[in-house]
Amino acid sequence: MQIRFGAPFFVCALLLVPGLPDVRAAEPAPSEVMIRIDDRQYRAAGIEVAAVEAEGGTTQTVLPGTVSVPPQQLRVVAAPAAGLVEALLVGPNEPVTAGQPIARLRSTDLLDAQRTYLQALSAERLAAERLRRDEQMHRERIIAERRLLTTRADHEYARTTLQEREQMLALLGMAEADVKTLRDRRIMVPALTVSAPEDGVVLEIRTTAGERIAAAAPLFSIGRLDPLWITLQIPLSQAMAIVPGTRVSVPGTPAQGEVIRLGRSVDSATQSLSAIVEVSDGATAIRPGQVVTTSVALRPNGTPQWRLPSGAVVRHAGQSWVFVRTEQGFRARPVVVIAETASTASIRANLAPDDRVASRGILTLLAELTEVYGG
Repeated sequence: MQIRFGAPFFVCALLLVPGLPDVRAAEPAPSEVMIRIDDRQYRAAGIEVAAVEAEGGTTQTVLPGTVSVPPQQLRVVAAPAAGLVEALLVGPNEPVTAGQPIARLRSTDLLDAQRTYLQALSAERLAAERLRRDEQMHRERIIAERRLLTTRADHEYARTTLQEREQMLALLGMAEADVKTLRDRRIMVPALTVSAPEDGVVLEIRTTAGERIAAAAPLFSIGRLDPLWITLQIPLSQAMAIVPGTRVSVPGTPAQGEVIRLGRSVDSATQSLSAIVEVSDGATAIRPGQVVTTSVALRPNGTPQWRLPSGAVVRHAGQSWVFVRTEQGFRARPVVVIAETASTASIRANLAPDDRVASRGILTLLAELTEVYGG
C-alpha cells in the first residue's frame, strides 16, 4: 500500500491523493504502508531519523505483579450452624492440617439436631421390634401377610428417618466419636468443633470469640501456599512478546515460574493485559497480597531484535509501528515491542542494520497511517 502527501501540505491535516481508492475499506488491512514524501515536505514536517542498533540473546523485561493464592487452593470455612463462637483455636498465618480443630461453636441448632436424632433412634428401634414380632407371628400364621407388609414399610420409614438425622449431625460438623456416644450412651454434646478441611495456612479470621453468628457465616480463609500465582500487568505494546511458557522470576528471591495464561480483555484504566504466572519454585519466598517486580525472560523467536529511541515507536490500530526511511519517503512497518525505557525501546522486526527510522516529528506520518487504518 502506498500513499502520498497531498498539496497544499499541512503538518496536522493530511489528504490522500485524488483518485486513490478508499484504503480504509480494504480487507484485509495491509501489513505495511508506504508513505511517499519529498524533501521539502520532509523538512517542513520537522522529521528526524535515527539508526537502529542490533541486539542479540534473551531479553529481560521488568513488569509489576501481585501475588495471590490460586482459587482451587483457597477454602472458606463457614459456620455449620447458627450460634455463639465459644473459642478460636488458631491464629492468623498459623499452619493447620486437615481435621485439626480450629474453633468451638455453641449452638442451639446442634442441641435440636441431637434431640431429633434421639427421637428417630427410639422410633427406629421400636419399629424394628414390631417387625421382629410380626415376622414371628406371621410364621405362626397368627397375622395376615398384609399386616406384615405394613410393619415392614413402617420400619423402612423409621430407618430412613434415622439416617437423615444422622447425616444432619454430620453436616453440622459433629464428630463421628460424638455421634457414637450419643447413639450408645444418649449423652448430648452442647458445642461442636469446627475443623480445618485441608492442610494449609490460616490467611484470614473473620470472627471473634464471643460473637453470635448465623449459619453459613464465613469464619476462616485457609489457603495452600504452594504453588502461588503472580498476576502480571503487561502494557499492550509488549503483549505480543509474552506467551504461555515464558519464564518469570522475582529478583532477590528464589521464586520463579512460568506464564500459564494470558488475559483476553484490556484494563480500561491502565490499558494493560493481565497474565497469570504459576510460581512452582521458591513459592515460600513470596506472600499472598504482595506487590512484586518481576523479571520476564523473552526468548528469541527467529526475528531480529533491535534497539532504537523510544520516540520512534508509535501505537495504532492495536499494533506497534516504526517508520523506516526509504528513497521515496517512509515505510510504516509493524513491530513487536520487547522492552521500553524512558529513552530506548527494544523491538523485534524485519529490519536491516543500515535502516534508519523516524524518531521525531512523526505526527505527520502517524496521520497518514491513521488514514489507512481509520481513526
